[in-house]
Amino acid sequence: MKVEEFHSTVLTIERRGHVSILWLDRPEARNAMGDTFWSDLPVAMACLSQDPEVRVVVVGGRGPHFSVGLDLKSLSSAITTGQSGPRLSSAARSAEIKKMIQFMQAAITSVADCPKPVIAAVHGYCIGGGIDLITACDIRIASSDAILSVRETKVAIVADLGTLQRLPLIVGRGHLFELVFSGRDIDASRARQIGLVNAVSQDAKSVIEDAIELANDIASNSPLAVQGAKAVLTAQTASAVSDGLDYVANWNAGMLISDDLMEAISAFMEKRPPDFNGR
Repeated sequence: MKVEEFHSTVLTIERRGHVSILWLDRPEARNAMGDTFWSDLPVAMACLSQDPEVRVVVVGGRGPHFSVGLDLKSLSSAITTGQSGPRLSSAARSAEIKKMIQFMQAAITSVADCPKPVIAAVHGYCIGGGIDLITACDIRIASSDAILSVRETKVAIVADLGTLQRLPLIVGRGHLFELVFSGRDIDASRARQIGLVNAVSQDAKSVIEDAIELANDIASNSPLAVQGAKAVLTAQTASAVSDGLDYVANWNAGMLISDDLMEAISAFMEKRPPDFNGR
């Protein structure tokens, strides 16, 4: 499929010479990642990867936020549907959960596997699945209003879409553990300080402009050399990331559906703090 033929209700592609912007385009839901996102992202990345005119990809978000991450309403629906259907054995239920996790992992990995450099331009909220997405990118730039968070522990989930595999390659161990264990929000300045983002732009408009400026600098170089350099650099870590994704998929297949997760979803729907009991 050519880039011009790609159509999605949650993603759009904009061409600017040899640079293409992949927009998360569900602003009314703060670019929450639902079923369509997971299906369409690999298709979009395949189009961008195969188009010889595209030399660099910029990932940005329409509306006031980059992404609030996983659509918990969609997750709740998937869990409820599974529980209300034919009764499954624990083994069959775990297999279904693992399949769902691997489907979403593959969507994020399609970004990391793009042979062209990928630059994330982050503004507003970038939490949970948003971090999975930007850690799969090669370079990250944030606007001054950006708020970033590895939010999964606050909703009783072990992050399973790539953050725990790729973030250790980006930030130091102490910062990594703090972000993952606490689920705290950090601002763009702190993100820059710990190396999560390369630079901080003035605002949401500027971050896209700055990302495109950097993308154009990269695109002016030999695409063979740039893509060759990316292939060599990523080959050194690809196996470890793949093994880590498989490990966490197996872990969450057995542990994801917990009382704590149900409480987290209920608290989210009822707009109240969760009360976890460790079960």
